[in-house]
Amino acid sequence: MIETRGLSKTFTSGAEAVRGVDLSVSAGEIVGFLGPNGAGKTTTMRMLTTLLTPTSGTATVAGRDLLRDPAGVRRRIGYVAQNSTLNPVNPLAEELELQVMLYGFRRAEARARIARVMASLELTGLESSAAMTLSGGQKRRFDLAFGLIHDPALLFLDEPTTGLDPQSRANLWKHVRTLRDQGLTVFLTTHYLDEADALCDRVIIIDRGAVVAEGAPAELKTGGRTLDEVFLDLTGRSLREDVPA
Repeated sequence: MIETRGLSKTFTSGAEAVRGVDLSVSAGEIVGFLGPNGAGKTTTMRMLTTLLTPTSGTATVAGRDLLRDPAGVRRRIGYVAQNSTLNPVNPLAEELELQVMLYGFRRAEARARIARVMASLELTGLESSAAMTLSGGQKRRFDLAFGLIHDPALLFLDEPTTGLDPQSRANLWKHVRTLRDQGLTVFLTTHYLDEADALCDRVIIIDRGAVVAEGAPAELKTGGRTLDEVFLDLTGRSLREDVPA
């Protein structure tokens, strides 16, 4: 579902943010992408979602060539940013309907898709609500609805549970697992090592622009180590230092 070779990004300032990253993500996986601030994970995700153009390297995302067919990539992926982009005052079902129709679906199909996604995310009954009236967990599930409404093959989640209370985090984890069980591939960044441990089939750790380790959480935690200890050994500091207050 994702295959990169030598993916790199150097900005015009000369800063080398990503240095020859090789990634391989199979269909149906939940893969966590971990790294301290400045490690290159956000830049990598922005390249994979066509928001940044790589300086060098190759990538295939959701079966489309990242450089030759970025529009094809965008049609086949969903992207949920770290910060919510919901309109605070408009009815969210209207916003979702517009989103679906921008993908070329007619109004009747758009409404059918909205009903399905709302039901799957336990949002039925909130169609006329505005984002400003919702709880943090409800807002995050609506963010997820916007990323899923066109039935993508691959979903990118950028720190999906930052700022949520434990119950809302657990609820979102449940929905992400259900999506994986339905065949969706999920690629997420997180600053919560317990989240990566509990949710991800595999984790990839990046530091200073390069991948330094990857594997299932249980494979990385050899010798009774915790994922925190593994991360500290590989990067020189705990990821918990980067968790927003």
